[in-house]
Amino acid sequence: MNHLQLIIKREYLNKVRNKSFVIMTFLTPVIMVGVFSLVAYLASLNNSTSKEIAILDESGYFGDQFESTDNTTYVYLDNETLEVAKEQSEEKERYGLLYIPKVAKLDLLADQITFYSEDSPSLNVMSDIEDVIEEEVNVLSLRQAGIDAAMIQDMHINIKAHQETYQGQETSEMGSILKLAFGGLAGYLLFMFIIIYGNMIMRSVIEEKTSRIIEVIISSVKPIKLLLGKIIGTSLAGVTQFVMWTILMFVLMTVVPLIFGIDAAEMQTPQQQELMQAAGEGGIENGIAQFLIEANNLPLMNLVIMFLLFFIGGYLLYASLYAAIGAAVDSETDTQQFMMPILLPLILAVYVGIFTVMDNPHGTVSQIFSFIPFTSPVVMLMRIPFGVPVWQQILSVVILFATFIGTVWFAAKIYRVGILMYGKKASYKELLKWLKY
Repeated sequence: MNHLQLIIKREYLNKVRNKSFVIMTFLTPVIMVGVFSLVAYLASLNNSTSKEIAILDESGYFGDQFESTDNTTYVYLDNETLEVAKEQSEEKERYGLLYIPKVAKLDLLADQITFYSEDSPSLNVMSDIEDVIEEEVNVLSLRQAGIDAAMIQDMHINIKAHQETYQGQETSEMGSILKLAFGGLAGYLLFMFIIIYGNMIMRSVIEEKTSRIIEVIISSVKPIKLLLGKIIGTSLAGVTQFVMWTILMFVLMTVVPLIFGIDAAEMQTPQQQELMQAAGEGGIENGIAQFLIEANNLPLMNLVIMFLLFFIGGYLLYASLYAAIGAAVDSETDTQQFMMPILLPLILAVYVGIFTVMDNPHGTVSQIFSFIPFTSPVVMLMRIPFGVPVWQQILSVVILFATFIGTVWFAAKIYRVGILMYGKKASYKELLKWLKY
């Protein structure tokens, strides 16, 4: 084991002392925060742009319904023809012209209202205009039918069903959102970690192979120990970089908005704002309280433990395959033919997680893929927040680590032959031969 420890230490120190590693460790969070800040700044500029919309209302129904806001100003036109109104709006570079014709019946307005503009108008602007018109038309329609619209509004009852498990534990939409967020984030982090640091291991093997340093190392160390040392050492370097990114991102995301006066809320889309409003429609305090209650109801200890186990197991499994590919080729360009079999299960796991687990976390498809070792790290991590029996979690972890041991043996067989092969492109047939040596 002494050789293994030395290899791990060597790989770790080589990575963390590398200039490009150090630069990217500090530069990546700065770039990411810079991009987020730029998006927020551009969004604030876009939202601060004043829009002037002219209204030509020949129907006479909407004389005071459109109220100007900080970003949108409505200008009513009187005694103007449509052609003159269009010319004036174009000359004054107005955002648009809303034309409401005179109709015999209210229901005819649905297909005769037109919005004229230089370019395609914003979806949010059109949605706001349509909501105002629709609400007023419905009120007028009720009045014409002799129905008191205010009375109907007072009689309207909002239904919000309570959610509860058979065991009596209360659930809510906020809880479902939290579970989706945790599962999706955990699966995405693992996916990105495997892609980034798996490639790092593969490049490291290729560099040592092409520099012929490996010939010296392999004379005193068994291939399987060398393989494990490279995987563990590079993994520790990756974890170090990941932790540094997290800390720096948190610090920068806290400091930058304060220094430059950037409002992160500007980055939210209208759909996100509506979701936040719906989640906290009882008030900000109620929304925060509900969030804390639902977060406390999550099996946090179970989530953390299983996240670490599946994260480690999934990464080690794929890292061994990346190392085997690095040993089988002479350059990074030759790895393309072997990458698809590795990436395909990962991509499949993400799609299964998004389209199956999120909809039915305990369905047959979700359960099957949470036991297949090449997809279980992503799929099971997405399932666990919704409540997975402990025996299923343990069984999935055992299968994952057992597969990792088998994969390391498989990768070592390729590694010990391929690491000394030069000038010949390996094929799948060639790899099968190496397994027999």
